[in-house]
Amino acid sequence: MWSAQDVAREQVRRQGKGLDMAAVTEKVTEAAARERETAEQLRRGGPLSEFETDPERPAAIWAAKHLEWQRVRDLMAHAGWGAYEPERDTQGSTWAQERTEWRDGALAAKAAFEARRREEADELRAELWLSAAPSRLIRAAADRAGLMPAQVLAQLAERVVVGEDGTVSVPPFTPSR
Repeated sequence: MWSAQDVAREQVRRQGKGLDMAAVTEKVTEAAARERETAEQLRRGGPLSEFETDPERPAAIWAAKHLEWQRVRDLMAHAGWGAYEPERDTQGSTWAQERTEWRDGALAAKAAFEARRREEADELRAELWLSAAPSRLIRAAADRAGLMPAQVLAQLAERVVVGEDGTVSVPPFTPSR
């Protein structure tokens, strides 16, 4: 979830593009008024939004927007810009790049997690009970290879061949690490 500052920075960057100093000053005034309104509603305990699960979030976002619009206004005044150009706003561009990198990393992590879950769905975990004779053969093969019996059985299962007639066989192999 994006922080209130991230939401405010993204919205101000998008909405502010091309605005002149008067329009940005108007946005500062509007954000200050909305910040006061949401803070007052929060103090009264009234619902800020029927869709919002965190009652403090709208107030935090408007407070962050107020600060961000002030920063943009001050930047424009200091730099002498006639209109806000997000591409020239180095601090805003740095924040936008960080958000993009964070989002891309989160999306990649989510995709990797989903891929692992799909692979796990294809895995088979089984508890196997063998009679004494086959158990001794598997244990002996495992001891010779320096493996656990379950590892030998896993290698055995990986080499299973199913014939066209449904017969199951395993070509000869030597268990290995």
